Amino acid sequence: MSESGTLGRPAEILLVEDNGDDALLAQHAFAKVELPHQLRFVSDGEQALALLRKQGEFQAAPRPDLILLDLNMPGTDGREVLKQVKDDNDLRRIPVVVLTTSESQIDLILTYNAHANAYLVKPLDFDEWKKLVEGLMHFWFRMVKHPPILG
Repeated sequence: MSESGTLGRPAEILLVEDNGDDALLAQHAFAKVELPHQLRFVSDGEQALALLRKQGEFQAAPRPDLILLDLNMPGTDGREVLKQVKDDNDLRRIPVVVLTTSESQIDLILTYNAHANAYLVKPLDFDEWKKLVEGLMHFWFRMVKHPPILG
């Protein structure tokens, strides 16, 4: 397997997170990962959908290979973003990992019913964030085979 993992190029990751502290922890954890990647960050669901649809300021943004999606955000929340991604023929193949503080069984069931690819509860400290990010990157970009990017 190449240094770039199964994609043969750096992985494009979209982090959708409205909590600045969580976003910063995630960004620092991704900075420690050796697998080549580009982490893009948006702070709300509207920006995420605009990026995914290449609208406005995001016209030149590359299509992400993985979306890390917070559920509880003001405005267009993660549940709505997930629904719109999975209902869109051009976007539905992008894996969506829900990354939330919610340990609610209802949230867990509803997000899997909406076709989330995984549901993870946010870690509380940096070491746990680092382990989570390393595990995600290893699984999604060393082990999983990806279809070609369309659009």
